[in-house]
Amino acid sequence: MSVDVVPGAGDHADVPGPRRDPHPGPGSGPGPDPAPKRRIFADLTPLRTSVDYRRLWVGNTISWVGQAMTSLAVSLQVYDITRSSFAVGLVGLFTLVPLVVFGLYGGAVADTVDRRKVGLYSAVGLCALSVALAGGALLDYEHVWFLYGIVALQAVCAALNAPARASMIPRLLPAEQLPAANALNSLTMTTGITVGPMLGGLLVGLWGYQSAYLIDAVAFTAALYAMWRLPAMRPGTEGTEETARGGGAEAGDGGGAEADGGGKRQRASVRDGLRFLATRPNLRMTFFTDLCAMVLAHPRSLFPAIAVVWYGGDAKTAGLLAAAPAVGALLGGVFSGWQGRIRRHGLMIVVSVAAWGTAIAVFGLTRNLWLGVFFLAVAGCSDMISMVFRNTMLQAATPDAMRGRLQGVFIVVVAGGPRLGDFLAGAVGEAVSPRAAIVGGGVACVLAVTLLAGRWRAFLRYDARSPEA
Repeated sequence: MSVDVVPGAGDHADVPGPRRDPHPGPGSGPGPDPAPKRRIFADLTPLRTSVDYRRLWVGNTISWVGQAMTSLAVSLQVYDITRSSFAVGLVGLFTLVPLVVFGLYGGAVADTVDRRKVGLYSAVGLCALSVALAGGALLDYEHVWFLYGIVALQAVCAALNAPARASMIPRLLPAEQLPAANALNSLTMTTGITVGPMLGGLLVGLWGYQSAYLIDAVAFTAALYAMWRLPAMRPGTEGTEETARGGGAEAGDGGGAEADGGGKRQRASVRDGLRFLATRPNLRMTFFTDLCAMVLAHPRSLFPAIAVVWYGGDAKTAGLLAAAPAVGALLGGVFSGWQGRIRRHGLMIVVSVAAWGTAIAVFGLTRNLWLGVFFLAVAGCSDMISMVFRNTMLQAATPDAMRGRLQGVFIVVVAGGPRLGDFLAGAVGEAVSPRAAIVGGGVACVLAVTLLAGRWRAFLRYDARSPEA
């Protein structure tokens, strides 16, 4: 989820000498990069200015590819054992429930104890589970419930890891670099979901399931190294270099006391996070707008049917349709240099979600494969832009003491929204027609986000220079 090899690493970040505060607050740090006023490609400033963020980003990128390989390999192995598409679909269910339940809990944990330790221990768990999958494949232990159990435990570890990891970033970078960092993070995700499945399919075909699982386990060592090299990130120590490095006994004691509170204390902490969110309309809007796109206009479950019915294709055609949004998101991340100049983040989120819905609706009207792939790529690029600004708002407008819990809600929305969208699109497509489901969903997305923007107009006026939740 790390090595010290970095693009343009000529900044001597690893040369001994005075080190800048690894936990800058808003307005601290080196400030915006003044040179590239008209930057086109992704802004690499966060990779140049923070060695800790650099390790974390490289490690995340490597491990995302490994996780995507494992995800495909598990689906293929379940189908190989059962010859049932329903059994393969249950993999998603066994993943969704722990992500939703432990996503909220994981956010509370990230606000209670040292985030570095949460990230490190959960990454160790993910690595161990990949080793268990490899061991089962090597021993020909072909039991589908074993695979279901492993993916459920992986979801638990991921739900604990993701909020902690995401809430670390504002402690590693100044506020003005958060849009660039989130664009780079989107590159990590899209690289994983485009490259990982292709590599996973190739490895499984050549050397069996165990090869994908073993490489995933090795890839996790990059994430482990990145987490291990980070400074301590105890709650309540933002902006204090000494306590961040473990020098603050009071912070350490506080973290231990919170951790010793047990499950009851953690549940109360989750409720506190939800109560905080209830009083912050701009943050709520970041979740509502994403749900408009992912629940109302998410046609992924219809790709196998329309690949055959619309385009006269097969499984390869369905795979092309599924990959198109990821390719669009990847291109959006590569050409994301302009995003650091945008201040009206709320307005950009609304425009991006409306663009997603429009592109999905137009996709539903076309019967040319490559034109359809193009509009799906446009939708993926729009989603990437929305994600960057939503995550930036969440990080900048949330107090550090609440960031873990709000990132937990973010994980629940990101994980649950597309699954609900799959169900809705499949149900409408079966009851009416795929075209009605896709076009109607795209139009509903645009109407819903427009109504939301009209109801909460302050969201459109949100200015990154003075972030207000």
